[in-house]
Amino acid sequence: MEADPRFAEFVAQRGDALLRYGYVLAGNPHDAADLVQEALLKLRGAWPRLRSKENPESYARTTMARLHIAAWRRRRRELLAWDLPESEHHDPLPSGDERRMWQALAGLPRKQRAVLVLRYYEQLDDAEIAAVLGISRGTVRSQASRALGKLRDAVPAEPMARGPMTRGPMTRGNVR
Repeated sequence: MEADPRFAEFVAQRGDALLRYGYVLAGNPHDAADLVQEALLKLRGAWPRLRSKENPESYARTTMARLHIAAWRRRRRELLAWDLPESEHHDPLPSGDERRMWQALAGLPRKQRAVLVLRYYEQLDDAEIAAVLGISRGTVRSQASRALGKLRDAVPAEPMARGPMTRGPMTRGNVR
């Protein structure tokens, strides 16, 4: 197979973004790196067919999502931990509610986490998510609803401060 400089350029430009996407999907840096590596291997094999397409990153991200789903279908169980990486880390670790949110996201079942990542990180609609994950649109909606409920329970919202404009709960009749 001849070397294509456009593939190397793509990897150099978008590799970090794919790794971040993998981290959001998998919940840990090791599985994220594995997802990126496997997706780039598949992308390299399909590169001659993709030359005319404008967005090879879409192929890579779809491949990563499918690989992630295939892995949890095989394992059905995973252990996620909130441990610091062994190497130097430059980003500040989240604290408080943000950390609880990340922990709650990591604690979701893989399908629910994948649905939320595809919906809110990738901004795909229900039909696109269903196609990527190989499930029905109704399953996408139910998994998203369950996942959001678990996240709301894990990190409750702060009560709204009552200002001079309201009396009691904010309902149509109570707003002056």
